[in-house]
Amino acid sequence: MSTTDSKTGDAWDTNPDAPEGYMTEERRMIKESAREFTMKEVLPVANELDPVQGKIPMELRQKLADMGYFGITIPEQYGGLGLGCFEYCLVAEELARGWMSVASLIARGNGLIGARGMSEEELQERLPKVARGEWLGAFSLSEPNAGSDVANVSCRAEQDGDEWVITGNKYWCTFADDADYIYVVARTEPMDPQKRHKGLSGFIIEKPRGELPNGCQGAVIPKIGYFGWNTFELAFDGCRVPLSAQVGGKRGGGNAFYQVSSGLERARAHTAARSIGLAQGALEDAIEYAQQREQFGRPIGEFQAIRFKIAKMATDIEAARQLMYFVCHQIDTGKRCDREAAMVKLFASEMSERVTSEALQIFGGAGYTKLNAVERYWRDARLTKIFEGTSEIQQRIISDSLLGRPSKR
Repeated sequence: MSTTDSKTGDAWDTNPDAPEGYMTEERRMIKESAREFTMKEVLPVANELDPVQGKIPMELRQKLADMGYFGITIPEQYGGLGLGCFEYCLVAEELARGWMSVASLIARGNGLIGARGMSEEELQERLPKVARGEWLGAFSLSEPNAGSDVANVSCRAEQDGDEWVITGNKYWCTFADDADYIYVVARTEPMDPQKRHKGLSGFIIEKPRGELPNGCQGAVIPKIGYFGWNTFELAFDGCRVPLSAQVGGKRGGGNAFYQVSSGLERARAHTAARSIGLAQGALEDAIEYAQQREQFGRPIGEFQAIRFKIAKMATDIEAARQLMYFVCHQIDTGKRCDREAAMVKLFASEMSERVTSEALQIFGGAGYTKLNAVERYWRDARLTKIFEGTSEIQQRIISDSLLGRPSKR
């Protein structure tokens, strides 16, 4: 049984593991509140600043904090809302409908990478600040020669007395300047060719907002989209941090690969949510335009070619949304879903590029200008097929699960 709200495109199924259905009344309220916030606070800012590559304003960042969006998944004992991946993705989808960068910004809160390796004292000190949006992080893993091959990290950290000295280059570090800390993955043990993922450690490097850490230089990467914040190439040259900066200390040292990979299912669900939000925004704008734009004496929305495009777009979005709901439910109930998380990330991102492109086509020449948001949705949708693991990496995960790993890779 399925019920749909035509205004928000919201749907849910009855599920034996969730007697009330995926979309409970509380979740419906969270989704509607996030949509209202997006249409009022996020979309106007995006329409103004994205065309000129402006940054997300601090005022909007504070409003996100006031809504509790940086602490959705943080337990109540640490000042968060104590909700799950489902609610996190509901909010992210709505925020992405306005500006994907804002939907991505809330991921800079909602927990700490490597939290499992931290002491209770560290969690008590850090998580409440994260939940309030006062201590947000950037993530620095990729390097010029370490992208999909995340184990190929060569940036190194060497102990010198009571400090670690970090040296090496990093790539694709978004928010490095305006974050309160950067989580950096560096090699603390020599690389074992047979176990390259071993010997990597995570370091939390605290710094002032608007600056890079001492001993670190950065160059802004000129992107074609994902505006609202800067993405950096970083060069660490003798960056010194205290021994306490190593996540997990001696106990957690060398285990950064596992610290990072432990959150991949949620990260991929979050990317699916952002993809769906972009597609939903493009669909809604295309519907409105098709009802207003007239050619040959009538609105183009009366032509079968346009109507069928919109029907297919809406169907693809809803299919992705339902798969996302299932994956979020699996995550929140503690069930393994690495294959399904890869599936939803693959399906939703591929769908998003396709749907936003169709929406731009409905706009015609008007879509190929910065006068309409549909070009932003299209540009940003293209990125969802790359970050958090490319579409090809997701297909590798899925095929390995179904067929087993090949004898040689």
